[in-house]
Amino acid sequence: VQGPARIEEATEELLRRLRESVKLRMISEVPLGAFLSGGVDSSAVVAMMAGLSDEPVNTCSIAFADPQYNESEFAQMVADRYHTRHRVEQVDADDFGLIDELARLYDEPYADSSAIPTYRVCQLARKHVTVALSGDGGDETFGGYRRYRLHMMEERMRASLPAAIRQPLFGFLGRVYPKADWAPRMFRAKTTFEGMARNSVQAYFHSMSQLREPQRSRFYSRRFKAELGGYSAIEVFERHARNAQTDDPLSLIQYIDLQTYLVGDINTKVDRASMAHSLEVREPLMDHPLIEWLATLPSQLKVRGPEGKWLLKKAMEPHLPADVLYRPKMGFSVPLARWFRGPL
Repeated sequence: VQGPARIEEATEELLRRLRESVKLRMISEVPLGAFLSGGVDSSAVVAMMAGLSDEPVNTCSIAFADPQYNESEFAQMVADRYHTRHRVEQVDADDFGLIDELARLYDEPYADSSAIPTYRVCQLARKHVTVALSGDGGDETFGGYRRYRLHMMEERMRASLPAAIRQPLFGFLGRVYPKADWAPRMFRAKTTFEGMARNSVQAYFHSMSQLREPQRSRFYSRRFKAELGGYSAIEVFERHARNAQTDDPLSLIQYIDLQTYLVGDINTKVDRASMAHSLEVREPLMDHPLIEWLATLPSQLKVRGPEGKWLLKKAMEPHLPADVLYRPKMGFSVPLARWFRGPL
């Protein structure tokens, strides 16, 4: 049942669990603060911290000179509302000296450009605190990624067409349609057609891949293919899908992300960047009882129509400005394409 009473009960339970998770991670004998990006997740953590603290919360934020990527005004709204001790530093399009340093710190191929601002926000935080709370994990557990909404749209289309028609039709369209990486994702029909020709796990693997299967098969030499012996990276996704024990399409890809993207990208990024500055980062949205409880909720409470993180936003309405909750997601990224076409 998802009537008003069920939703109110779920929001109250979420707030209770969120407060408990944040409270546990505020136990510290050293100076403590939080990252505040201006997105829903970090803002929710700061709101909970402010309600649990007699002292103003220390918050740190990175601003970008490029307004397309700059969320600092939204971080400032939250800082003003909760009277935090807010520190902001700007990352400009000349922050390239960091690239060699990041290669040394990460010690492995690592392709997420948000490692740059993450390093900088850890550097800023360490000037003032020894422990920082972060909003990482919220997208995976609450259903915040735009790719989740696109996947769910594709799922509805996949379910409406028998595989015997869908696979040959969309397979053909995917092969003949021109590639348009320059276009917004919703207009990149080639990717959608290629996804529609696949099953759910194959389609999600396809959308998550930097290098997609048709490109891999062209790039790989005969010798390399022979060495692979038929192995494909999709086997990682398929193994996790078998363990997911769910028929729900959103829960399935959230589970895959928890097992792959969260640990391999997000946690790795924050761990390397924070340890470089001897900063301890704690993750209240990755509290395992919280994640276990969220996994039992219906997907309609997470992604509802065009709105991701629906339940978290409903729960935070009394605590955060609507401009922070209900605005397009930006993500903690850098203007990489512009950097490479310009100064780099």
